[in-house]
Amino acid sequence: MSVTGRPTDQRPALIDVEALFADPEFSSPSISPDGTRVAYLAPALGRRNVWVRGVDQDHSEAVLVTHDDRRGISTYHWTDDPRWLLYLQDTDGNEDWHLYRVDLDRPDEPAVDLTPLEPGSRVFAVDPETTVPGTVIAWMNPRPLFVDVFRIELATGATTPLVERTDPADMFFVDRTGRATWHVARAADGTYEISAADPDTGERRILHRAGGPEHPVGLFLSPLPDGTGALLADYHGSDDLRLLRLDRDTGELTVVAAVDGHSLDTLSSISETMPPTVFADRRTGEVIAARFTGDRPRIVPLDPHFAQVQAALEKLSDGVLETVSSDLDGLRWVATFAGDREPGTSWFYDHTTGDARLLFQYRPVDPADLAPTTPVSFPARDGLPLHGFLTLPVGVEPSNLPLVLLVHGGPWMHDTWVFNRTVQFLANRGYAALQVNFRGSTGYGRRHITAAIGEFARAMHDDLIDAVDWAVAQGYADPARLGIAGGSYGGYAALVGVTVTPDTFAAAVDYVGISDLANFLATLPPFVRANMTNNWIAYVGDPDDPEQLAEMRRRSPITMVDRIRTPLLVAQGANDVRVVQAESDNIVAPLRERGVPVEYIVADDEGHGFQNPENQVLLHQATERHLAEHLGGRRAE
Repeated sequence: MSVTGRPTDQRPALIDVEALFADPEFSSPSISPDGTRVAYLAPALGRRNVWVRGVDQDHSEAVLVTHDDRRGISTYHWTDDPRWLLYLQDTDGNEDWHLYRVDLDRPDEPAVDLTPLEPGSRVFAVDPETTVPGTVIAWMNPRPLFVDVFRIELATGATTPLVERTDPADMFFVDRTGRATWHVARAADGTYEISAADPDTGERRILHRAGGPEHPVGLFLSPLPDGTGALLADYHGSDDLRLLRLDRDTGELTVVAAVDGHSLDTLSSISETMPPTVFADRRTGEVIAARFTGDRPRIVPLDPHFAQVQAALEKLSDGVLETVSSDLDGLRWVATFAGDREPGTSWFYDHTTGDARLLFQYRPVDPADLAPTTPVSFPARDGLPLHGFLTLPVGVEPSNLPLVLLVHGGPWMHDTWVFNRTVQFLANRGYAALQVNFRGSTGYGRRHITAAIGEFARAMHDDLIDAVDWAVAQGYADPARLGIAGGSYGGYAALVGVTVTPDTFAAAVDYVGISDLANFLATLPPFVRANMTNNWIAYVGDPDDPEQLAEMRRRSPITMVDRIRTPLLVAQGANDVRVVQAESDNIVAPLRERGVPVEYIVADDEGHGFQNPENQVLLHQATERHLAEHLGGRRAE
């Protein structure tokens, strides 16, 4: 019998690639401030678009309010004016985000670009929860090197500067009125200096210092609505990242939320589409819950009212609570859940009556045909604890399987227990899928993150090899049929895998991966370079230092390309501004000259990762063929 209880070799049918990697039928729902309408993403015109309907209506009565037929929409915002809805969009993945306004009274009219920025400038973030009616606060860089803060009037598009930086590395945090009340500077050694800022005089008082490299993606800081302090993510004498209150007058730190052995989950600092680090009250801005990492993410309530709401919501699903939104009174809620075999359910909940009903259930395939994802842990060769996730194919004995090591990007992020389409696709095709949060991943404490300093293509890679060795030793994996795949940093890791350890993997997939660390840093957008001190420079090296530059080149797959003999699949977005196309071109060309098997996919309408469903299908069909040929898994004919 298999681990799922099915008789041996009773495998599920092959999942249709186009069904699995199509845009979800429904996703990202949220409720309007007055609690009468729900907005969400659903396909239209071949792309994800925003739809709006009444809370008591179904999709057949919904109104399509955006009309993008070129690239799907991922982020939208309600505003305090029931007439206006906002969304962000770039051009073919170039990440030059603009903020568009939709007139919900006239949804067929073209959207209005509120931020007609020049190429190379973008909107970084938007906060619609402001005390000034009819406005939003936006962070953008019309001056390419400086990310400044602006107020935008929704009706007219008039833009008013609120904070202009004098140092591109400085960070300002504004309250709901738009005043800069907190400032974070970076000392020469990378230490973050957190100051209370006087919004009228600009005077600053340093209240707290935090180590730099232990916060490689920056500090999480949120001003308290009453002006008495701020919430801060820091370690505070612990190895675990905690949520603290920093007093504005005294600088005293007190613990607001902490879970022993677990860190605050900061994935949302990577992307707005990730689950939020904290939930906030829509009316007041007070933080009402915080998310922590673990075998399953854990939501810690911080507000008595939300604790009651959370308890009621968690009775609705066996999955993990991912997002919530409420009306201004905190009585009507829309919540989403996800699990390893549950790609997404959304519920409407009325706290006044206790009534709840399912809004959406996105299931591209039968959950019974999907594979459970199991948390695993084991020590690295130097004793550092490693945590990850193992997904075994359904219907076969879990022994001596072909295995794909799937490496996450960042590297300053982490894999979590969630529905992952690529993982499920691999398991359905007969592969064990192994994910490991190698050193440098967030979510597992200060020691775990900083253990990656200086360890690109060294101990970070050793962790990956230790992971596959563990899977082999446990009997799950066939050592002759190991594959490695990943995107961004994960693509770099795949290339390191076939250069540093050329005899380990029988197949590799490099998806928008770095091949030359020096060129990667040199070609990043200019505004990024001012903020690399505590991540790329601290962990990899300073390209302005000749000795460190030489060391970066030694750790770059491009300098070891002559060692590659493993069959390779490379995928790249032509408009990628993070990992430019040359990073892939320069790997593919010499391999083809030497006759090493390499397939190369370049998507002309994509950037750093494929978003359009037809490109996702193309990528995974190629992956299916590549792995089946070299590892022996199943494939569709």
